[in-house]
Amino acid sequence: MPDAGASKSKSNNYDFDILVVGGGLAGLYSVYRFRKMGLSIKVLEAGDGVGGTWFWNRYPGCRCDVESMEYSYSFDEQLQQDWKWPERYGTQPAILEYINHVAERFDLMRDVQLSTRVTSATFDGDAGIWTIGTDTNETFKAPVCIMATGNLSTPRKPEFPGLETFKGEWYHTGLWPKEGVDFSGKRVGVIGTGSSGVQMMPHIARQAKHLTVFQRTANFSLPARNAPLNPEKEQKHKAEYSERRKAAYDTPFGIAGFPPPTKSALEATEEERLKSYEAKWQEGGSISYLYAYTDLLLNKESNDTASEFVRNKIRETVKDPKTAELLCPDNHPIGTKRLILDSQYYEIFNEDHVELVDVRSAPITEITETGIRTTDQHYELDAIAFATGFDAMTGAMREIDIKVKDGPSLDEQWEAGPKTYLGVMVAGLPNLFMITGPQSPGVKSQMILSIEWHVDWIADCLQYMKDKKFNRIEAKLDAQENWVKHVKEVADSTLYPLANSWYMGVNIPGKPKVFMPYVGGVHTYTKECERVVANGYEGFVMSKEEAHIS
Repeated sequence: MPDAGASKSKSNNYDFDILVVGGGLAGLYSVYRFRKMGLSIKVLEAGDGVGGTWFWNRYPGCRCDVESMEYSYSFDEQLQQDWKWPERYGTQPAILEYINHVAERFDLMRDVQLSTRVTSATFDGDAGIWTIGTDTNETFKAPVCIMATGNLSTPRKPEFPGLETFKGEWYHTGLWPKEGVDFSGKRVGVIGTGSSGVQMMPHIARQAKHLTVFQRTANFSLPARNAPLNPEKEQKHKAEYSERRKAAYDTPFGIAGFPPPTKSALEATEEERLKSYEAKWQEGGSISYLYAYTDLLLNKESNDTASEFVRNKIRETVKDPKTAELLCPDNHPIGTKRLILDSQYYEIFNEDHVELVDVRSAPITEITETGIRTTDQHYELDAIAFATGFDAMTGAMREIDIKVKDGPSLDEQWEAGPKTYLGVMVAGLPNLFMITGPQSPGVKSQMILSIEWHVDWIADCLQYMKDKKFNRIEAKLDAQENWVKHVKEVADSTLYPLANSWYMGVNIPGKPKVFMPYVGGVHTYTKECERVVANGYEGFVMSKEEAHIS
């Protein structure tokens, strides 16, 4: 690590101590944390504003599925006390307003360059320098590069034949127009019934003349029970913030406040189970529901009880029995795909102007000038909204040409699936860190907690290197292989691999089917990270390399 401020010297062959790719929640916290260490930092962000996923995803109904009081930064106590969330679950506009407030409050933007998409990152082993190339034809140099590219930041572009011929308007949830879209009086088709689609459709249904929902796979969705934030609950939460934040690291999902379950679903009577599930259903939220019993994500028979309860709720809600059955998930255990939270989603199918089309039995064959054709019918449409998700967890990094000079690219290294050590580094790529990378808890946790954990871990690591006079760090190949094996073994001990989910990459044609997140829990993961540090950064090689500057 260079000495603080040393990068300003003309004798050094670099512009900043640290370059960060991505100006979302991770990139912004990086500015705050590394600036405190006296290091010079530059964040490069493709968008014309900060916020990451909350900048791009502006579709109607976009809302976080973690409660507002938890889904926020913990690094500044006064910020926690001052900020007032209007609702139990934050909307996209509310979260983006919060992110921009943080950026302004801590003067973070002076180290962020917007409208700059990173296209390449090359490490020169002789000079010990990363060179970042951009679509603005600029280059930036630093000894350390951090990928804060996000897990859900590369929208999966629709690939239906004939899309270019469609004479109406079409949109993607991950690239929604800033000015919004008015669907009033229009015949609208929505493709995709994951979280984005489920959140969006009740809003579109209120506007559209007719809404056609094209569903290939039914997903489980629970009621959010969103409401204005209770002032007493808010006051109590703020009084306990520091204790709750600390306690969150000892939980599987990085969220405190949910009493851990004490028994298997099979140890309870049917009457007890129904009572428990009903209470969780009325409470709202997903973590509480999955926390009803100890083995809902481990034992298929136990999970069946929770899955069938939700299916019966769908049957009770949707009046038409045929439509209700199509909406009942039948090919994965509850919780093994992203468990959705909704506000009156199933209820829209009781409206005369909302139609459900099963494209599992009659697939979409093409998009025409005037609508969508399946194998058995043509649907006339004025607008199409694609809720087709993301190339999750690896897409953003694989779009950048990342490599050591004259070596294989990261894209080539990950051709058969991502391999990392702790989700924070890749063997063979010195001084390149990731925030919430593949094989870390990331998407299976409260993301901001995982972001802060990784940034703090990287900051402590760089300080350790500086103290020990090291300037290069690299993950060992055998440590990486052992971690990848462990991540797979943990996943295979659960029900997660039974689902064809974006956790497995199956939503992207040609993407290797590999379970990418670490599902051993935040509590297990952070203890392993601490153990690695306590053992002198076990699994990493640190060295003092002499730079050869031409």
